[in-house]
Formats: sequence, structure tokens, C-alpha cells
Amino acid sequence: MKVVTFNIRCDYNQDGDNNFQHRKDFILKKLNKENADIVCFQEVLPHVSSWLKEDLKDYYILGCGREKDLKGEQNTVAIKKEKFQLISMNTFWLSLTPEIPGTRYEKQSMCPRSVTELFMQDLETEKLYYLLNTHLDHEGSEARVLGMEQILKHMKKVVEQKEQAGYGNIDMILTGDFNGYPDSPEIQLIGKSGFLRDITAGMEGTFHDFGRMVPPEKIDYIVVSSGLECSKREAWKDCENGVYLSDHYPISVVLENI
Repeated sequence: MKVVTFNIRCDYNQDGDNNFQHRKDFILKKLNKENADIVCFQEVLPHVSSWLKEDLKDYYILGCGREKDLKGEQNTVAIKKEKFQLISMNTFWLSLTPEIPGTRYEKQSMCPRSVTELFMQDLETEKLYYLLNTHLDHEGSEARVLGMEQILKHMKKVVEQKEQAGYGNIDMILTGDFNGYPDSPEIQLIGKSGFLRDITAGMEGTFHDFGRMVPPEKIDYIVVSSGLECSKREAWKDCENGVYLSDHYPISVVLENI
């Protein structure tokens, strides 16, 4: 099962030769070539979400905006229609009131932060997966710690409830732009959780600012539970005539059930 995390870069027409309009055909060509089973996008604006729905016909495109009116940036998840049965989908906010759209922690930037979560089944193997995709705060480590603590507590609770309800063993996947370095407190929480591990550990940096950040900063991650192992991983560093897929290198992993 190929899983990708991909910060696609919010499109406000601010990037010159790397504006989304110049990248989108390049992105589509890469997505079609790689044929991933799951692609977890961050920074997806509504018109980019519409583009994904129009051009990725083989995928369910799931997610909503993070603002109080459900507009703005999305943490969009694309899953292969022929591979997965979607059981449920939900969005919650990183805040003390996670069910209220647009809410945030007091010690956070003005940007609300949300999580797109899916519960789904592999149609061939009947294996169950719990997938979360997020984009943590870009300004403060304290807000990222609060967000990561909330996510980890939520994941553990949801899976325990579903397993007690009779679903059986469920594998977990957490993806996203966490905006924290590997040695930061927010990322260290993953290993301390006791039920998740970072399978992108040791990879080179991902945020390169369209080639201007040297070396790139490692802030994008894919994290899994113990029932999954990684047989292949790579960053998509494609560049054509100075045009990149994004200002982040997408990370692709192939996961196998243990």
C-alpha cells in the first residue's frame, strides 16, 4: 500500500514560476505515474480541491476547510476508490472545543488547525485502517505540542472504542506537515506514545522553499502503528526547468502488514 504526504502549497498566486497554475500539470503527471493508494495533502484551497476532484477520478477526495465557515485551507485525503471502502470520515479542530469549526488554542497563530480522519477497509484484504492527516501550527512549538497531544489521545481513544465494539485489530496511520524538527518536543511525543513510530525517521529534509532552503528542513512525516512496516520510502524531488511539485518534497512510503 503506497501512502504519500504532500504539502501542495497554498495557491495565492505568490510564487512566480512556481505558481500552482504552472505546477498543476506537473503534479498530475507525477500522481498518475506513482499511482499511490492514499495521498494526504495539506494547504489545499477550495479551488485546488475542486481541481483534485475533477482530475483524480479514481480517488475519493475528502476533507473540508479549516475556517469557521468550513472554507479556507484543507487537509485533503485522496483514497483509491477501487481499493478502499470508506466507513466514516470526520474533521475535528485542534482546540479545547474540537467539534466547533475554526477554533484554536489560545497560544497559537491566527490559523485554525484541523485534522481529517478516515476509518476505512481494504476491499481485498478486509484489513481496517484508521488514517489521520493534519498540518500543525507554523509559529509556536507550544501549540504544536498541544495539537500533537490532542491527536495522540484522540487516536488511542477512537481505536480502543472501535476494537471494543468488535471491529478487531485496526492499524493506524498519521501523516502531515508537523512544522517541527525531529528533535522537537512535539515530534518526540510520537515515540513516547508507545503505539506509534515515525517511519520517516532519518530521511533528509522536506521543506526546500522551491530550492532556496539549503539544506531542506525536515518537517513532513508519516507515522504508523506496530502492525505496519515500511518496505520502501522516498522523497519526490522532481524538478523541471526550475518548477517543483511544491515547496515541500512529498514523501512516499510503501507499507506492508506485519
